[in-house]
Amino acid sequence: MTDTNNEPAWLGDVAFDAHGLIPAIAQDAETGQILMVAWMNRDALAETAATGRAVYWSRSRKRLWRKGEESGHAQQVKELRLDCDGDVVLLKVDQRGGIACHTGRASCFFRRLDEQGGERRWETTDPVLKDPELIYK
Repeated sequence: MTDTNNEPAWLGDVAFDAHGLIPAIAQDAETGQILMVAWMNRDALAETAATGRAVYWSRSRKRLWRKGEESGHAQQVKELRLDCDGDVVLLKVDQRGGIACHTGRASCFFRRLDEQGGERRWETTDPVLKDPELIYK
């Protein structure tokens, strides 16, 4: 069912912020690893649901960003979920190529806060799987 704007009715349940955006968490459907967090607008979420390919809103480029359009590391969406408040979307995905991060790592969450010698600092825990210069030409 669609509303009078020719928009799917389910989009009406999504609480976009004042900028028309909603945070989107990409999670590996098989392992449960959180891969990345991005933003979606109505068009990105609708296209994602229609095509099964993750589409985000790039705040820096101010346009839709089809994950993998430059790197080839697309995300095939297996499941879409909406949180209890309707203001966060979870995408369970198959991450093509095993790389979600622009740094060439599997996940964007590759740093952990550790304490060494009484001092806290961010430590890199995950390796680069592919040199970003070879991904983005």
